[in-house]
Amino acid sequence: MSRSQLPMLLLGAVFVLLAFLGGVMVADMDVGTEHAEHTELYTCSMHPQIRNHGPGDCPICGMDLVPVGEGASSAPPTRIMLSDRARALAELQTIPVQRMREAGELRLLGRVEPDESSRKDVTAWVGGRIDRLYVRTTGEQVRRGQTVASLYSPEVYSAHQDLIAAREQVERLAGGSPTAAAAARSALTAARDRLRLLGVPADEVTRMEEADEPTQGTPIRSPFGGTVIDRVATEGAYVQTGAVLYRLADLDRVWIELDAYESDLPRIDVGMPVTIAVEALPGELFEGQVAFVDPTLDPQRRTAGVRVEVPNPDGRLRPGLFAEAAVHTGEAAPGTVPPLVIPATAPLFTGKRAVVYVEVRTEGEVAYEPRTVRLGPKMGNVYPVVAGLLEGEHVVQRGAFALDADLQIHGGPSMMTRPDDQAPSDEQLVPLTDTERAHVAPVVETYLAVQRALAEDDVSAARSAAESLVAAIDTVALTGDAAASWRALGEPLRNQALRVSGAADIDAARVAFEPLSDALRRVLATFGNPTDGLLHVAYCPMAFDNEGASWVQEGRAIDNSYFGDAMRTCGEVRTELAPGGFLAAGSGD
Repeated sequence: MSRSQLPMLLLGAVFVLLAFLGGVMVADMDVGTEHAEHTELYTCSMHPQIRNHGPGDCPICGMDLVPVGEGASSAPPTRIMLSDRARALAELQTIPVQRMREAGELRLLGRVEPDESSRKDVTAWVGGRIDRLYVRTTGEQVRRGQTVASLYSPEVYSAHQDLIAAREQVERLAGGSPTAAAAARSALTAARDRLRLLGVPADEVTRMEEADEPTQGTPIRSPFGGTVIDRVATEGAYVQTGAVLYRLADLDRVWIELDAYESDLPRIDVGMPVTIAVEALPGELFEGQVAFVDPTLDPQRRTAGVRVEVPNPDGRLRPGLFAEAAVHTGEAAPGTVPPLVIPATAPLFTGKRAVVYVEVRTEGEVAYEPRTVRLGPKMGNVYPVVAGLLEGEHVVQRGAFALDADLQIHGGPSMMTRPDDQAPSDEQLVPLTDTERAHVAPVVETYLAVQRALAEDDVSAARSAAESLVAAIDTVALTGDAAASWRALGEPLRNQALRVSGAADIDAARVAFEPLSDALRRVLATFGNPTDGLLHVAYCPMAFDNEGASWVQEGRAIDNSYFGDAMRTCGEVRTELAPGGFLAAGSGD
């Protein structure tokens, strides 16, 4: 064998090995199908994700399970099923969806900013052309009295000429008449005062008076020391009197500007201790205290600024660095619900849409299904979940892209083929003030009364609650963008509530309850959850002759409004909505 043939043989061996491993993976991946020749599996015709190795009842709706062959569909797969061996080869890692924080500690994100009280501007005390900059870069240290620039000023040049001429006139008339000598001295004093009024320091006037020729370079000195955080001046530029040349700040003490969500503000008070970690300085912690809580709220982001003052004698905390702070608040405020979070590695992003893969376990089988979720701004190494996931569900934090690629190959709804997020965009969301939430909350609460009455088969209570819902809708008073959005969403909600209130029997009430629930979900998607408790969007696939329908309820346990006592626990919770959270696209469908 020649040496030239050896690389080709090695390359061929690598391809054979990769093909073998790929065959193992493909053999162990089952995209919505089973190996019927080895084991006969049973499924539910209404819940095809249920797979059992024998007959029995569906754990969701209670229907009899049927063999997979009888209930199988030719539709594209909606999930990936893996054996234990395939999961090991794919090196998948999952993590449960959890609440963000523990009681007594509030985690916020922010950035390092200069202390505003130490910011000062070095300005040109006279107009002219900048001939030279002695401080050229941002970040340089400047001493008090240091010359930072030199400029040519026609006014100073002319005043300096007059000063030299006045001095020479005094010298010539020193032996003359007293009247002429006094006039010369008065002219000299006036020349000095003119320069002082232009901003020339007294010692500089004395030096200029001794010169033989007028100076063309006027020095600009900094009246204070600090670090240059912004160099505005450029050589050759013409500036007016008072123009800013440099902006300085004392970085021996810095501010950590944090963003606190609306629900976090009741737990934050001035003076609370704060521990700060900076990504640029791993392993180091800085201590400070809450010095200020902004009294106003950002109407779009629904956050308020929280300021922490931190000593910075060595200058390692540089303005612009990102910081994560733990505010030690003591006990958690009663009634507060921390947000759900997932690792930053879990979601797959395509534009504004985020997709995660959720692990679904049935007896003897593990499957992974894609789900569109709505996430908040990234907070360190996690994303808060606005809608789309439930606490305790397991999401794939490593290996999701491989699952998505395999699902796409088999024609399933991968992240590249799923319909775009049709929920309101961040610009279309309409966060409510506390006063406005107090107006909208009774609408949701009276809807929940209708839902409970239908689940209890009480048509009279459902009619009465629907009448209260109409009254609650009529009392909603919003302003600005919220008022315009409410006019578009409140009218269909009111119309369907009227249908429920006038229903002849419970079947007619349940028919009207479906579009009523759809209208409420649009309200929750636009205005968010205005109540102080968790809401759950549930779905029953058997409602209305197996067409399926959704509803909103308070508790996690299924309380079916479409069947009542006949099948009260039939269905599943699709989405959990925390107070202030916005409903994601397609939640409950």
